[in-house]
Amino acid sequence: MNHFTFSRGRRRLCLLAAIVAGALLSLAPEASSEPVRKSGYAIGTETCGSGDLAFPRIQIDMKAGFCAGLVASEEDHLKFPRSIIQVPGRDLFVVADMGGWGHTDGRLLLLDPRAPQGQRFKELLTAIEYPFGLVIGPDKKLYASTAETIFRFDPLADNPRSTVETIIRSMPGRRITLPDGTRLDESAHPLKQFAFDRNGRLFVNIGSHSDDCITPAPITKPCAAAEGASAMASIWLFTPPSGGVFPALGPKDPDPPHTVYARGLRNSMALALHPNFPDAGFAFLQGENGRDLPDIFKPNEEINAIEQGRHYGWPYCYDLSTPSPEFKLVLQSGVYKSLCTADALYKAPFSLMPPHGAPLAMLYYHGAKFPELEGKLLVGLHGYRPTGSRLLAYDVDDHGFPKPAPAPVRYHVSCAADPTHSFQTEAGDVAAAPFEELIAGWHRVNGARPQGAPVGMTVAEDGAIWLVEDKNKTVVRIDRAAGEAPPPLPCDMRSQAVIDQLAAFVARDAQSSVRLTALRKGLVERHCVGCHSDFGLKAGQSDAEKDATVLRFMLSQDGWIYPGDPESGKLRTRLRGIGAEKLMPPGGESLPKTEPGYTRLLDTADLLVAKMVPGTRMRIKSGPPQRKFFGKTNKECGEIPAAKVVVVTQRSAVDKPGFSRFFRPADPYLNGECSDDDGYYIRQEFLVPVQ
Repeated sequence: MNHFTFSRGRRRLCLLAAIVAGALLSLAPEASSEPVRKSGYAIGTETCGSGDLAFPRIQIDMKAGFCAGLVASEEDHLKFPRSIIQVPGRDLFVVADMGGWGHTDGRLLLLDPRAPQGQRFKELLTAIEYPFGLVIGPDKKLYASTAETIFRFDPLADNPRSTVETIIRSMPGRRITLPDGTRLDESAHPLKQFAFDRNGRLFVNIGSHSDDCITPAPITKPCAAAEGASAMASIWLFTPPSGGVFPALGPKDPDPPHTVYARGLRNSMALALHPNFPDAGFAFLQGENGRDLPDIFKPNEEINAIEQGRHYGWPYCYDLSTPSPEFKLVLQSGVYKSLCTADALYKAPFSLMPPHGAPLAMLYYHGAKFPELEGKLLVGLHGYRPTGSRLLAYDVDDHGFPKPAPAPVRYHVSCAADPTHSFQTEAGDVAAAPFEELIAGWHRVNGARPQGAPVGMTVAEDGAIWLVEDKNKTVVRIDRAAGEAPPPLPCDMRSQAVIDQLAAFVARDAQSSVRLTALRKGLVERHCVGCHSDFGLKAGQSDAEKDATVLRFMLSQDGWIYPGDPESGKLRTRLRGIGAEKLMPPGGESLPKTEPGYTRLLDTADLLVAKMVPGTRMRIKSGPPQRKFFGKTNKECGEIPAAKVVVVTQRSAVDKPGFSRFFRPADPYLNGECSDDDGYYIRQEFLVPVQ
């Protein structure tokens, strides 16, 4: 019995909501010059593409000669799109939409990009558990994956469900049992990416069950889940029978046998096989999603050159040959003794990639539209740290391998204090394959775009590159563009004028100035400078100049400080080790015990942020999940979740009866169509005092 079920497609109430919303918009005052917003993108009159494949151009920073058009958005009822593939010989695409992380929310959709807006998608299969991989097989049929299965079907059939043929049904998925008997209801990496070689052999990602396989210390044994004939954190190989096509499984048929082709691979969501593979010497590449260390520059992601029988390090090694300290005892004896440095079983990364970039798509480009890309390796980075959200292109040799360059090799860091960084391990700068960026700037810019989240990628038969973004619920098509590339959009979420205003507030308030000095001396200069940045400090500055420099640096970083609301900013969460990004500075967990006054210093940082802007701190009243706020001219500016804190500068706004004016620049809830220069306005009854 298959481990997924299909249910009949059903119309969504969202269609009615969209019609009603459209009617309401038609009654609104004329604002033809204002951009339309779709999935957070400001849509103007420019298009990308031509003819009936011309789509609204979105403002992402691209290489000259390229542009991106928005094919579909959340208005088309996309929920969590993860991959895309073209139906051979047709101007149609299949999109895997996981729907979220619900267990049967997934759908496979048919996309007709030439259809009218709002009519481009048709549901093919529904109620699927974690659909992800989409591949055209050696028989030219469309193959797809769930958490546990791989199947093929005909997306153009009148009843696609009736054409489903499962070829593998029982791989480790969401629910697994570890070798020690521990049952997991949610494995960390259940999604199945897969690829066929030209002989019809099938390679499947079996992701690791956890981030790092760390168990309570002392760790004396290898990671059991990554061992044996059914190892996780590996690539499995399934070999078809004579003829090169896997048969459909009957109700009682077992899965075809598999071998563990390569292991020590945490999560192989990006796989690329050179068209001539498996001929000797041709590339089989994997983009590794490394473990989640809190340091923004550690560890690097990897491009691995996959060879049968080799071990690629997880969880014992990262970067090129750095041993994981938690597995020190495992690396001192036994089968993995000196694995990272002196064991022929281990194959170090072919090249490093930007750390925490999260490569989720990788392919060789072949197409007529971009001859300058012919044969190059394209890699999409999904990661949300400043090193992610971009599309890379690597030069490769005649066998498909990227071309390394000697150290130092630098890469661009988006919206960070240091605009570039060199590939480094604990041993210093290292060689790596350089790349160019087709999409270089995809950080969030209020009023223009959300942060990019590319997942799936494919090259259409006309040579256009298609991407899907999961977090923004979009399908994007990359086409040829004429002329020079537009200038990059700024990184700073705050205007320089607002930074000047905030700095002036602090300078004028004696208590705020004292707090800033204490923070600069006790934290920044003592623990932060030299780690990732100098915070703009220079020799010869006076104390007042140093204070102003440090404050302006922190105010210019995306999301570090929200005046009046310390709990919302990264400055607090990183200093206190709250949330996914954990602690800064590194080793800071011991400072409250070893350094007198350190805890009080953290409280001082909170007070500086809370008291930075003159006014009354008030909380958004509980009730509906979000409350709308407006600009001075009644323009809707966004929605703030209940319980968030704002600084109220006028309890009863002079020019807007019934409203309060508040100061909250660079807010993630700002939809971007308002300036922060005049403050924002919210109904008085939506505010309650901060207790």
